[in-house]
Parts: sequence; structure tokens; C-alpha cells
Amino acid sequence: MTERTKAPSNGDRGLLGGLSERLSGAVSQVAAAGALIVVFILLSIVAPSFLTADNLFNLGSQTSVNAVMAVGVTLVIITGGIDLSVGSVAALSGVIGVLLMADYGFNPLLGVVGGLVVGALAGLVNGLLVSVVGLPPFIATLGMLSVGRGLVLIATGAVAVFGAPDSFRLLGQGVIGILPIPVLLIIVVALLGYVVLTRTRLGRYAYVMGSNMEAARLSGVPVKRYITSVYVLSGALAGLGGMIAASRINSGQPNFGEGLELDVIAAVVIGGASLFGGRGTVLGSLIGAFLVAVIRNGAVQLNIGTFYQNVLIGVIIWLAVWWDYYQRRKLGGDVG
Repeated sequence: MTERTKAPSNGDRGLLGGLSERLSGAVSQVAAAGALIVVFILLSIVAPSFLTADNLFNLGSQTSVNAVMAVGVTLVIITGGIDLSVGSVAALSGVIGVLLMADYGFNPLLGVVGGLVVGALAGLVNGLLVSVVGLPPFIATLGMLSVGRGLVLIATGAVAVFGAPDSFRLLGQGVIGILPIPVLLIIVVALLGYVVLTRTRLGRYAYVMGSNMEAARLSGVPVKRYITSVYVLSGALAGLGGMIAASRINSGQPNFGEGLELDVIAAVVIGGASLFGGRGTVLGSLIGAFLVAVIRNGAVQLNIGTFYQNVLIGVIIWLAVWWDYYQRRKLGGDVG
């Protein structure tokens, strides 16, 4: 007498799919970490100045802008959205923050807070356009990319803004012990992002909404509120990134951040987040941010032009998204 094999239930399939999804994300993170190690070692060999203290300090400061912004974009991408406006928002925040200090006498702390508020307001507009008006995230944030860049040029007359106090330099150039303040900011923002994703309702709902927005809505999740919230956080962190960048050169540059969204989104996707939503981690995005920064820094060391760097980053994005698409097809997921 033979025993009939029991077909897996819907719950079993969902559990297996969830486990496979997490495993796929972990594999992507490990692959990104491995690539970072390999690239770091190769550059240490072929570019003698790569491992110098000055260059590593500069690398950490450069990475801080992308890494801080990548944490916010990770939240957005987990919900199944996208934020193409982070570069323009960072530029707008940096310029307004410096203007508050230079023209209105704000102290550096209030100037930085002002920059963060500007970023959060831009994120609020993005969030409302997506959650209330119903625009696709791509269109809403693409519009903000243009609006933000236009406001930067209006506010500055396309001229760099100077006059911030010298103490403002501490944000982007200061050191506490042996730790650069920008690197310390990466750690603080990453820890806060981890707590949000793993210990708060916003984090739990972000994954739920990214996996199935309609199911989340039918389950009673206040989708509009939480979608708006992730865009506000993304905007605020873009504002912080803009203030760090402005602090590094103690000025507000109207052309800052052009194309920066490419690097930030690349970092998040390389780190294992899915552009289809429902997957992503802060750690993975940080690994991706460091990988992108190391590639760009190494390219400069090897006298490789920015145009070629952009081509390389674009190809990496293709490969990362293709890998995600392939994994989802393999798991039987909906990829549109």
C-alpha cells in the first residue's frame, strides 16, 4: 500500500516562496560584498595611491553622501516605488541650507536642519502625488527632479553660494577621534534605518506594500499614510546628503547632484533590493554604495573619465536588475 503524496498548500508555497526570496536577497548581498572586496584589492594593486590615508578619508566622505541617501531610497524601493528626484532635492537642500547661514545669519545647526526640512517637504510632495493624486512614482519623482533643479537655479541665479561659517565644514570634513564625521553619520543613519525596517510598523508595512499593495490595502494597512512617510524620509535623507556635500566645500553648488540618482539607485539595486518591491536591506544598500564609490574613486585614480564611469555603472544596474528578474521568474513571481 503506497502513501499518497500531499500537494503543498498555498500557505506552504507562500512560506517556501518567502524563504527563497530572502535567500535570493542574501545571495545578492554576498555577491555585492564579494565584488567590493575584489575591486578593493585590485585597486590596491594597480593604483598605488588608492590605499593612502588621504584617499581613504576622501573615499569615506564621498561614500557618505550616497550611503545616507541610499538608506532613504531603500525604503521607497521596498514599497515598489522609485525616487528619481534625490539628486535635485540634495542640491536644493544644500543651497537653501547655505543661503540660510550666509544671508540670514542662521547658525550651522539650524542651517542643516533647514536643509533637512527642505528635503522632507520635497519628499512630502512626492509622497502626496503618489499616494493621494495617484501618479506613478516614476512620473511623480521625475517631475520633482525637474522642479527641484529649477528651484535651485532660481534661488541661486545659477551661481554658487558662499559665506557659510567655517564651523559648517565640520559636518563634511570633521573628525571625532580617528573617525570622520561623515562616516559616523553613515553609521547613525544606517542603524536608524535598520531599526525602522525591522522594529517599526512602517518597516513591516513597507515590505507588505511592496509585496502586494492591494492585499495590504484590503488588510487594513493605511497605505496612503505609509507611502507618504517613506517618501518624506527619502527626501529628508537626500537633504542630509546635500548638506554633507555642501559642507565638504563650504558652499552651495547649483550643479551638484546631476546624475546622482543613478549612483544611489544603483547602490540600492546592487545591494539586493528589488525594483519590483518587497525586498531590500540597509546593509545591502550600504555595500552597494561603497562598491559604487570605490569604482568611481578607483576610476579617478586610473584616469578613467566620468563618461566611461557612467557607462560602467549603467551596465552594473542592468546586470543587477536582470538578476532580480531572473530570480523572480525562477520563483514564479509576478514581474509584469
